[in-house]
Amino acid sequence: MTPNPPRVHPTALVEEGVALGAGTAVWDSAHVRRGARIGRDCIVGEKAYIAYDVVVGDLCKLNACVYLCAGVTLESGVMVAAHAVFTNDLHPRATDPDVTALQTSAPTAATLTTVVRRGATIGANATIGPGLEIGAFCMVGMGSVVTADVPPHGLVVGNPARLVGAVCRCGEVVARAVAGVVPHGDHPCRCGRIVSWPAIGA
Repeated sequence: MTPNPPRVHPTALVEEGVALGAGTAVWDSAHVRRGARIGRDCIVGEKAYIAYDVVVGDLCKLNACVYLCAGVTLESGVMVAAHAVFTNDLHPRATDPDVTALQTSAPTAATLTTVVRRGATIGANATIGPGLEIGAFCMVGMGSVVTADVPPHGLVVGNPARLVGAVCRCGEVVARAVAGVVPHGDHPCRCGRIVSWPAIGA
């Protein structure tokens, strides 16, 4: 028997072929589709939806009603707050151009992939556009609509999301953007860490 086995709420639907790591908890009414892989010690909140073949790393926290579509990969230590939504199609349509048949809901050659790098945070009610890279330890503000890549440690907010600063691994803001650019150099944080990078942004 696996030490600290995963826990699945009786009302959750975990399809065949799903891999759940040790210590992971899947809460009530969540739906995890076939082929999804979720690492160790993760939390999948109530009513979350994880599409087929999605990959979630270790120590991730997915709050209530998160929607992870096909093509999404979360590296370790990612937080996705309540009601955040990922998308994967640049040209979504319900039917073919002649409106005679439904389009497939399965991934196709037009399905774009998105990766969220380690330690990143996606705020509540944020929407992540298709085909993006969300950088390590960045922070996407609540309600943001992300239409472009987010740099590592970047803080983005708004619709469309824009770069307004940079954050430490602990989440504290360590620099403010000026005209969409975070100044290069070493930025000390109150936690004692130093965040260093070249200028990022426009």
